[in-house]
Amino acid sequence: MKSLKLLLFSLIFLSISLGSSKALQADEAGTSAEGKRPNIVLIYIDDLGYGDIGSYGCKDIPTPNIDQLAAEGVRCTASYITNPPCCPSRCSLMMGQYGQRFGKYGMSRGLPIPSDRPTMAKFLQSEGYVTGQIGKWDIGTRKQGPLSTGFTEVARNPPRKTYTKKELSELPPNLAGAIKRKGGKSKYFCINKSGETQWLTDYDGDMITEFVNTYQDEPFFLYWSPEAVHSPSMEAPESLMNRTTAKGRRRKLAGAIVSVDDQVGKLIKALESHNLRENTLVIFSSDNGANGSEGGSSAPYTGGKGLGTQKEGWVRVPTIFSMPGTLPEGKQFDGLIANFDFYSTAASLVGANKPDHCDGVDLIPYLRGDDTSDPHEYLYWLNNEPGDAERRHLIATRWKDWRLYKKYKKDAWQLFNLVSDPREENNVADEHPQIVRKMAAQHAAWKKTLAPLGQIPETSDQLKIIPTGHGWATSTMVSEN
Repeated sequence: MKSLKLLLFSLIFLSISLGSSKALQADEAGTSAEGKRPNIVLIYIDDLGYGDIGSYGCKDIPTPNIDQLAAEGVRCTASYITNPPCCPSRCSLMMGQYGQRFGKYGMSRGLPIPSDRPTMAKFLQSEGYVTGQIGKWDIGTRKQGPLSTGFTEVARNPPRKTYTKKELSELPPNLAGAIKRKGGKSKYFCINKSGETQWLTDYDGDMITEFVNTYQDEPFFLYWSPEAVHSPSMEAPESLMNRTTAKGRRRKLAGAIVSVDDQVGKLIKALESHNLRENTLVIFSSDNGANGSEGGSSAPYTGGKGLGTQKEGWVRVPTIFSMPGTLPEGKQFDGLIANFDFYSTAASLVGANKPDHCDGVDLIPYLRGDDTSDPHEYLYWLNNEPGDAERRHLIATRWKDWRLYKKYKKDAWQLFNLVSDPREENNVADEHPQIVRKMAAQHAAWKKTLAPLGQIPETSDQLKIIPTGHGWATSTMVSEN
């Protein structure tokens, strides 16, 4: 009898333990107390520099809403774009791997993304997520728009404002000239569904709010990649620029950044209004470093888009992960990460295994401090597409405090310690030959794993990547055609 009681007790204990284990697994997958799976919002700004927002040391451009994300989350100080600039960066982001894995070694605009592995959106859609896209695309061929690669809801591209002759005559000559060269069409002013002229970035923010309001009761993935703050920012209105203390040519860029921050505020407000803030991971980042011609800042580093593409400022970007209750608040994380980690992190957060093709890692344990090692021991660059602009050629490796790079294969390696020399003014390759050999050997081994240079197919320029108009286009439109 005593043995029977002991057996029953053991079975009950085992049942409770298994139940607790399943509950723990569900909790680790991010399921909230109400049973709703976590949402993911990925914000990917165009050409935002490391030194251009308040939480990264900027003093002349107020960004209170982006700074709130950092205060309520983790600010990463060594976040990298391994496939700059815009088009390669976005392809690597959406595929979750080095672009060289599918033959993208430079701009290669129009090169297909692989069809034999799911995009981040396609993967999350297969996990039961509503997937939404707003803004710039610039990924794959013209046949591989967001509606064809995993997004179920895509914000239509609103018509742009057309300037009248009178309006053009009242503009500064340089702005009027730029607009005339575009046939009188604005880049950053659009016509909303009420027929009113609206700043495009602000229009995007309204679409963000609409998406959150619509899908508040379903798990969703929202990817917002605004046209801002890509050049030219010369249309930025005084109402935005006057909210900053920026001077000279930087005032226009500053106004554009302020507008981006406003939309982050709309997102936070929408999430909070539906009690979704703690159940939503917000990732904020940039597709490459600052545009110096617009007055963008890479401080404390140098370089960026344009003439500074061999320097750290082109590839190191501000990145924030914010999810109160799941991630620490107000933390700084210094480990090496890349934009292709976002895919793997999202997969883990929703309780799924990342696809085999992913180069990234789940960053949650690192951001929480459960794992104190570096997410990546090494990161690599190989921008050597023969037809790409020479200024964008880059061969590089990052390891610990060190950055090893050269422009062309024939060049000698240059080595810099980014902690003691963030501006890369003192090449110490001759003083540390063993480090040079070690990092160069790692790069050579990585290079052997890559695909050959991809070929860009011919596609019609008439194909619309994102439907025009107002409201939302859906993936059913593609399947019905």
